[in-house]
Amino acid sequence: MAATARGTVFGVAKSRSAGIRNTSLVAAAFLLLSACGTGFSQPDDGRKQVVTTFTVIADMARNVAGDAIAVESITKPGTEIHEYEPTPSDMLRAAKADLVLDNGLGLERWFDKFVQRSEAEHVTLTSGIEAIPIQGGEYRGKANPHAWMSPRTAAVYVTNIRDAFIRLDPAHAETFRANADAYLGRLDEIDRYLREELAALPGEHRALVTCEGAFSYLARDAGLREAYLWPVNSDSEGTPQQIKATTEFVRENGVPTVFCESTVNDKAQQQVARETGARLGDVLYVDSLSGPDGPVPTYLDLLRHDAETIVAGLRGAR
Repeated sequence: MAATARGTVFGVAKSRSAGIRNTSLVAAAFLLLSACGTGFSQPDDGRKQVVTTFTVIADMARNVAGDAIAVESITKPGTEIHEYEPTPSDMLRAAKADLVLDNGLGLERWFDKFVQRSEAEHVTLTSGIEAIPIQGGEYRGKANPHAWMSPRTAAVYVTNIRDAFIRLDPAHAETFRANADAYLGRLDEIDRYLREELAALPGEHRALVTCEGAFSYLARDAGLREAYLWPVNSDSEGTPQQIKATTEFVRENGVPTVFCESTVNDKAQQQVARETGARLGDVLYVDSLSGPDGPVPTYLDLLRHDAETIVAGLRGAR
């Protein structure tokens, strides 16, 4: 099940008056920013301007762009993206951009209204990915949006970025192809490391238990059984029913280590660990990169950190 967008052709969606810059939106956003006293600057060095919805895909895009295109993320490092509320400066970024990149699959629930206010082209990076349905909660049956968490599915993001950049700036097509090929090679290295290390574990240890169900694509591609407390970050996180079901899974499968993600409270997972004797592993990163001095300043760092953390945790004996 591939992500789709209204009016999409080859993964690129345009507004009804595409190609005409929405000057009224720019003016309105400037007025809002002035009223709020918020400063905003965007480079004007002749390069095409690309805006992404969150830091992970911004980092992918920068690696493909090199110095040829300027890329900026709407959300900042450490931001929880599911319920993000765009600001006036975000609207201005989109209004002035040549291209907006989003994840799709329902991840950015704020994005539809946001993109309607911009006449920039936009590309949904999960176009072409076979989505995994969410198994429980209010979003049961809808697409799990966290496809970037598997290096294999991340390769689709990279090729979609490459192709979008070639259409946007054909003069630098060879740069985009070369950068994408190099980046795809690094993704493949992480994928091989994870699969080889997990294959060496006892079968009963090949189970991944997290707070949010953000690892379905990684679990599928790496051959892991999967359980989680809640399917999507929301207001109903860590309910007694969720804790009971996860605790039973951990006990029945002899899972040595359980995990939680950086952008949520791990209190409920601490309870699972106490009740089962499992360890609470090091934090995993999903929705956001860290700052430059943090543990995952790039997307490849995020993937490596999570792969090494999962392998180390599942090696442990109960």
